[in-house]
Amino acid sequence: MSQTVLIAEDDNDIVELLTLYLSGSGYEVLAAPDGVRALELLQERDVDVALVDIMMPRMNGYDFIKAARAVSDVPIVIVSARSMPADKIVGLDAGADGYITKPFDPLEVTAYIRAMLRRRNANRAAEASGAASGQGTGPARHDPDVIDAALAQSASDTTPISPDAMVCGDLVFDPGRLMLFKQGQPVSLTAAELKIMAALMAAPGRVLSKDRLYAAVNGEPAFGGASSVMVHISNIRAKLEDDPLQPRYIKTVRGLGYRIDG
Repeated sequence: MSQTVLIAEDDNDIVELLTLYLSGSGYEVLAAPDGVRALELLQERDVDVALVDIMMPRMNGYDFIKAARAVSDVPIVIVSARSMPADKIVGLDAGADGYITKPFDPLEVTAYIRAMLRRRNANRAAEASGAASGQGTGPARHDPDVIDAALAQSASDTTPISPDAMVCGDLVFDPGRLMLFKQGQPVSLTAAELKIMAALMAAPGRVLSKDRLYAAVNGEPAFGGASSVMVHISNIRAKLEDDPLQPRYIKTVRGLGYRIDG
């Protein structure tokens, strides 16, 4: 049975573009032009993931997410032109599971949805396993145990964790599958964000400059364009950190760059 994606978006061009790519990837697509209709569809249909704009008529995205969380645990990804860190923090605090800024690559959105659904399936499998065994599923924080937790959480994926996985505290970056795990749970990142995490986790505790991280993403010197790294770091923190305003993992070293701590 195909999985269903709900798109809450009042821009018809965006709806048509996403529908084209998502349908081509085998998803059933439901579309709503405002938050009220989106909430009705969420209650009427089995929805596996929702893509939600912030600025919509009748009910905006923030209010939709709050209302949706009262009736559903469906993964919700905000897709919005609003790119300020404060907007992302408000959206994530409201109950969203991810944030994509416009303009976007529809292939990236499709990959993001796949990752979200893998994570949801892994969570459900872990909960079912824990309930069956009568034991908790929280991972230990020693390196071998962290890798074992990542393996257990990704059991539905037949591709194994790479033997050269990089470990930093309870984070595991698998270069073979290009996936990041936090406490055994996959973290959905874009291609650029994955490249930054790969560079940081290859040198834990070391400060990497914005220019170096820019080169890791784009494969060329920054030439004054390294400010985009700040946006990527903000996006990563919104997905990775429990409190993006007080990051535990990615630390800013003022005037020098960023480092990752375990």
